[in-house]
Amino acid sequence: MLPGPILSVWAHPDDETYLAAGVMAAAADAGTRVTCVSATAGELGTPDPLVWPPDRLGRLRRWESRAAMAVLGITDHRFLDFPDGGLAAIDPACGAGTVEALIEELEPATILTFAPHGMTFHEDHRAVSRWVTDAWCRTGCRARLLHAVPEAAHLADFAEDYERWGVFMTDERPVPVPADQLAVHLRLSGCALDRKLAALHAMASQTRPAVELMGDDRYAAQVAVEGFVEVQPS
Repeated sequence: MLPGPILSVWAHPDDETYLAAGVMAAAADAGTRVTCVSATAGELGTPDPLVWPPDRLGRLRRWESRAAMAVLGITDHRFLDFPDGGLAAIDPACGAGTVEALIEELEPATILTFAPHGMTFHEDHRAVSRWVTDAWCRTGCRARLLHAVPEAAHLADFAEDYERWGVFMTDERPVPVPADQLAVHLRLSGCALDRKLAALHAMASQTRPAVELMGDDRYAAQVAVEGFVEVQPS
């Protein structure tokens, strides 16, 4: 079990559910205080902005995330209200300062966020990774910092699915991490997996296309694994 309190910081609502739902739900069930933070509302997360203009989609994704957090037992979910798609243009000192204030307020024992590659090389993901890591350093590396990474066997199994899904934002691909090098490695099944799937299905504006593309069983297997490496103070 991860020491708490836990601060979980991501770019868009659904990032945390894909990458850390199992970890956060288990901690919440154990009575650990978990604060989940979304830098944006994900208001640009659609291929059809005419049907889903940013103000409408942003509202929907806030509602969806509220439902997902309820499934996971997370009662403290905060939005920083930065612009979706614009985090790389934010002054890094501002972004890191915002996270630093959260660390000072919440005094987490564990911090969860993206690795530098952001898992998908999305510039918003990478910016949040930099902010959180910089803030962690600026506050004396007091917490345990965990970066979400792809587990090697899992990535090999699902590489073709990820390509069909189109999750990667550049031609780069994340370096997979062997299971024995992960500080946290969850393979969800049974009720724990059903719970994560329920939270993901609550975010239908983002997850329905992937479920339709992969099918229910393949999608469930794809989201069942969560992996983190521990960052060491430099």
